[in-house]
Amino acid sequence: MKKTAATMLDAAATAMALAAHTAKKLHRRGQKLVSEIRYDVEAFRQRDPAAQSNAEIVLLYSGLHARTAHRLSHALYRRGHTLSARAVSQGAKALTGIEIHPGATIGRGLVIDHGSGVVIGETAEIGDNVTLYQGVTLGGTGKDEGKRHPTLGNGVLVGAGAKVLGPLTIGDNAKIAAGAVVLDDIPADSTAVGIPARVVRVAGQRVANDLDQIHIPDPVAEELDAIRSSIAALEARMDAEQDEK
Repeated sequence: MKKTAATMLDAAATAMALAAHTAKKLHRRGQKLVSEIRYDVEAFRQRDPAAQSNAEIVLLYSGLHARTAHRLSHALYRRGHTLSARAVSQGAKALTGIEIHPGATIGRGLVIDHGSGVVIGETAEIGDNVTLYQGVTLGGTGKDEGKRHPTLGNGVLVGAGAKVLGPLTIGDNAKIAAGAVVLDDIPADSTAVGIPARVVRVAGQRVANDLDQIHIPDPVAEELDAIRSSIAALEARMDAEQDEK
């Protein structure tokens, strides 16, 4: 009888210790989640001039809602609960218009501004403090296996409607202009524009407005201007020669 009581006490003590350990673990995870969401909210405040308050962002911003849902779907995905993970991600897509595959790896401070039509593929990797605008696709080309989607470094900005396709790398602080189609690696601290995207280096110069998607140098337009200038110079020279005759 004494042995039975002692065994029951040991079992109860073990259960209580396990419960306390689980509670502490859940508490730490909860604190970490709250800290990450606060960081994301502050990122919206800094990068979205339309944001008026933290409450507005928490309650009404679909980009924040999609990112928060992805935290849950990604945790389920990593534990092998792929069906549940996809169910969460598809539910978030129905509510927000933003599709983030549970397998995507995303850092802190992601801002998805407006967000409608944004698609982030399974093997995409996104660094810290990245900004994506509506209609952005981080997708595959259909010909790759394994790592099929892009890797975005820290501080990257991808403009509205841009498509970044394949297992390429976008360097830290790079900018992808609105409507660009990126099929090759983009170096850090540079800008890509056009279809297919061409790189415009920002060597050593800071852009006055880091969130400007439109006022970005267009290398094609600059080349055309140079050709027009050359033609105008040749015509002026020919006219001068004609006058001399």
